[in-house]
Amino acid sequence: MSTHPSEPERRRAGEQSRERLLHAALCLFAQRGYSRTSTRDIAEAAGTNLAAIRYYFGDKAGLYRAAFFEPHATAPNALLERDDLSLEQALRALFGSFLAPLAQGELARQRMRLHMREMLEPTGLWQEEIDKGIRPLHDALLAALCRHLGVRRADDELRRLAICIAALGVHVHVARDVTDALAPRLNAAPKALDDWLERLVMYAQAMAAAEAGRRAPTPRRTAREIQPQPQPQPQPQPQPQPQPRTRTRTQREPNPS
Repeated sequence: MSTHPSEPERRRAGEQSRERLLHAALCLFAQRGYSRTSTRDIAEAAGTNLAAIRYYFGDKAGLYRAAFFEPHATAPNALLERDDLSLEQALRALFGSFLAPLAQGELARQRMRLHMREMLEPTGLWQEEIDKGIRPLHDALLAALCRHLGVRRADDELRRLAICIAALGVHVHVARDVTDALAPRLNAAPKALDDWLERLVMYAQAMAAAEAGRRAPTPRRTAREIQPQPQPQPQPQPQPQPQPRTRTRTQREPNPS
């Protein structure tokens, strides 16, 4: 009987080794940054060797790139795949992309810390995240808002609205630690993410309705309303009549002489 592991067992062990390296790199890069984290530190934290890093990721930069992008990989977003979504459907797809990673718990927190550090100590990946991740979602949301509001082409006000709507989801995603401190029950409820999704969609729809009201044309005034109306003439006030003087008992009678 052979004691050597089978091919499926070797493949599974390799996948586990890669996963440990990925998670160790995510934590260390988030805590220390790219320049202050060595591949030796990552290998030791993952319980593997440097050769595994070269085998699975090529080099330190490849491992950093994988740690930055892979833990957040999710299913394709319907907002990017379809151009016929209603505003509600588009909002559900948008906010779902913010909320889904939160189900990963500590992994989501570490990834957010890594993104914050990348913004402070850029290596070029944050710009790639904007170009390939954030901008396509922004443009797709703009298209949905244009369809909903009947606008042929997005203007600056519509872009402002799209950024404000996205900010609702960004805050829930980024500031989870703040929410836990201010209102811990919001994230601790069994259906917390479902509740967040429903409220975010509702609030965003209200923002879109407010913008629709702002864009509504002002009713035209009639010619009669525009023409100056005659002002009423002031009525003369009656003049007070002089009152006759009367003598009082204390007044003296004139002395006849």
